[in-house]
Amino acid sequence: MSEKVLMKGNEAIGEAAIQAGCQCFFGYPITPQTEISAYLSRKMPKIGRVFLQAESEIAAINMVYGAAGTGVRCMTSSSSPGISLKAEGISYIAGAELPCVIINIVRGGPGLGGIQPAQSDYFQATKGGSHGDFNMPVYAPCSIQEMVDLVQDAFDVADMYRTPVMVMGDGMLGQMMEPVEFKERSEKNLPEKTWAANGLNGRANHNVINSLYLKPEGLEAHNLKLQAKYKAIKENETKYELYNCENEVDLIMVAYGTTSRICKTVIKLAEKEGIKLGLIRPITLWPFPVEAFEKTVDKTKHGYASIELSCGQMVEDVRLSVEGRKPVFFFGRSGGMVPSPNEVLENVKKFIGGAK
Repeated sequence: MSEKVLMKGNEAIGEAAIQAGCQCFFGYPITPQTEISAYLSRKMPKIGRVFLQAESEIAAINMVYGAAGTGVRCMTSSSSPGISLKAEGISYIAGAELPCVIINIVRGGPGLGGIQPAQSDYFQATKGGSHGDFNMPVYAPCSIQEMVDLVQDAFDVADMYRTPVMVMGDGMLGQMMEPVEFKERSEKNLPEKTWAANGLNGRANHNVINSLYLKPEGLEAHNLKLQAKYKAIKENETKYELYNCENEVDLIMVAYGTTSRICKTVIKLAEKEGIKLGLIRPITLWPFPVEAFEKTVDKTKHGYASIELSCGQMVEDVRLSVEGRKPVFFFGRSGGMVPSPNEVLENVKKFIGGAK
């Protein structure tokens, strides 16, 4: 077993990417994720891999398109406004079915907003985030260890399904320090990249990477192919944690990332007051873990409460999953404000008292 090492979240992401076999990184600095680029700028050239600080976020994502098209593992990272600038390129990558990993360390918005942690990019990440009919898997780690593990998983999932994959953490996870272990990973049975534009390699014709379909019949066929892939991702890659949901509870909170850690403390505080709470923690934000609600809908007296660092985004998916069978409440802070466990508990008490 490897030893644990104390690392800042952003630097741990960089090391996880290296150990996952990332060959190329293209990025542009923006707080609070700049340490990812700084770490990789020191490490990648020493091991014969490519680090390139592009002239803009738009340039960086298009460099990812090119590198991914050759079949090598590649990654980019940014924070909220930078991801917006990458949006067109992400749609092109999804349309061309290219595997890559995109890191978003979320800051407060809208606009330039602020550099404090937030979860207000949920809609952008899970509802496409750009033009066209596409989705991409979105992982939401709650610790630096899980961030490391999910970054490495993301490269495998990207290669398995030929898709961009996002790992989305808030600014707190990027900046905090925790002990992490870089575990030895078993070899995955991943498909050979016979589609890559990397020379003839014994083929009769060159592979061409493209997302342009001028005939509507061809584009619809391509979209149906993509939808079949997204269906398989939903069936095989959905991840979530159920916490304290074994027995009947007064209310089940739904939270991800840093907020889920706060909610686990809320559960302990509530227990001292005779209030029983549970937690659904989505690990994949897309696909959203609808199954978790099917398993728990009969175990919550007063319904669910979506607890977020936003003005209310994930709560819409919670409502869709609950399908009106139980009340759904919302509590959130925005702009970089992080609630205390006591603040969350006081609002949970209101929900329980006000539920009919």
